[in-house]
Amino acid sequence: MIPDSLRQLLDATQGQRRTQWQGREVWLANEAWGELALSLQGAQVLHFRPTSHDAGGWLWVTPSPQPLPGAIRGGIPLCWPWFADERYADESEDHSGPFHGPARKADWRLDAVDEHEGGIELHLSPESRLHSQLSPRLLVQANANRLHVELITEHTGETPVKLSGALHSYLAVSDAQACRVEGLAGARYLDKHRDFAEADQQGELGIRGAVDRIYHSNAELVLDDGRRRLRIARQGSDSAVVWHPGEAPPEDTAAEAARRFLCVEAANTRLDPVWLVPGAQHLLGTTLSLAEDTP
Repeated sequence: MIPDSLRQLLDATQGQRRTQWQGREVWLANEAWGELALSLQGAQVLHFRPTSHDAGGWLWVTPSPQPLPGAIRGGIPLCWPWFADERYADESEDHSGPFHGPARKADWRLDAVDEHEGGIELHLSPESRLHSQLSPRLLVQANANRLHVELITEHTGETPVKLSGALHSYLAVSDAQACRVEGLAGARYLDKHRDFAEADQQGELGIRGAVDRIYHSNAELVLDDGRRRLRIARQGSDSAVVWHPGEAPPEDTAAEAARRFLCVEAANTRLDPVWLVPGAQHLLGTTLSLAEDTP
């Protein structure tokens, strides 16, 4: 589910092109395998629609995006090199900085576009240095069956660095308050609405109001919204973040529009931060595909 103005740009696209949307440079594809839209602000995937399986897109974007220099709410924002306000850094780094880190508002460049398995593969890197010792890059693969996103961090410095982050996926749903997330039964979680109190998930997770939880789990998940069952696989992540604002949506989104998304995120959080040593790499990935038993 995307704004009408972005929908119109995709409808006018044949093949691949770059254009402007909401003051930002975007890369669009409208091909036989499906549609893909990506903003070069934040290397943010905004839209994916595979033609072979789905009449609508799998990602949600707010109908009223913030103007620059604000970030776009929706799609798959990159939280890097920290998640939320957990500003991990070595002693030489400034520990201040924006919520979710600088990557989501930074300008990124599109380094390569390759055909891949009947679809497309994109490679991106930041236009400027975002950390004194860590270098991120992004890989996006899309075809008629799945969307795969990898955030790869390379340590190019000299001292160990503690890293967290997330692929903050806004998944399009019919009604967030009628959704169920399968695969978390029995998992331990931190509840941000109760000052990070710990609890165990009893049965499958049904969304019935505001939710903001960090689950300690690397299990494959399925998001069932009654219309489709979306499989969510994660790589390099032992934290699954589930978030919806309930009846108190953020200022850039009306309450009715907010009912059309649920965030289910691949993440590294306070439960599973990553220590990178010089020369090491870490891959944080998410893969979206339809569950086999989708009607």
